[in-house]
Amino acid sequence: MQIHRFLLLIPLLLCTENALAAQLDNFKTGPVFKDFGPTAPVQQTEPVPVNTVFKLAFDVAKAAEPGKLNRSIESAARFINMHVAAGVPLENIQLAVVVHGSASLEMTNPKFFAANKDGLKNSSATAIAQLQEKGVKFYLCGQSAAANGISNADLLPGVNMALSAMTAHALLQQQGFAINPF
Repeated sequence: MQIHRFLLLIPLLLCTENALAAQLDNFKTGPVFKDFGPTAPVQQTEPVPVNTVFKLAFDVAKAAEPGKLNRSIESAARFINMHVAAGVPLENIQLAVVVHGSASLEMTNPKFFAANKDGLKNSSATAIAQLQEKGVKFYLCGQSAAANGISNADLLPGVNMALSAMTAHALLQQQGFAINPF
């Protein structure tokens, strides 16, 4: 009897899977980052004015799954891709990424990362470099760095060492950056 019920569910599961795949097909990368940061086009009822200036800070505390790009770091790329696609000039988008907690190691160079992650590769490093090329600033919490034995010499190029994540966010807010709640 239970097998019969399962067999009845298979068409429903396949239909749901196909619908989900169709929805995910709407998500594309670009126009700024071609390899990551997918977004979907949206028919907006209140379009974003093209002269909008964004100053936004992202908070990243959770490490990526091994072998994957950190989802919170990718959110910065998604933000840029979706707003440039919506007509906001790239130069009107200023982003900062404040990293702490278990994500701290993702701000480190390949040698340090591998030594502290069982020989694994930092799957976020390439995206971090590409984001930096587009003006995104990265800040590592100095308190998390100290807890993880990370020195300035261990950082990826361009990553800034802050006194703490709290300090970095406070200073960014004083410069007009809002905190991204996601």
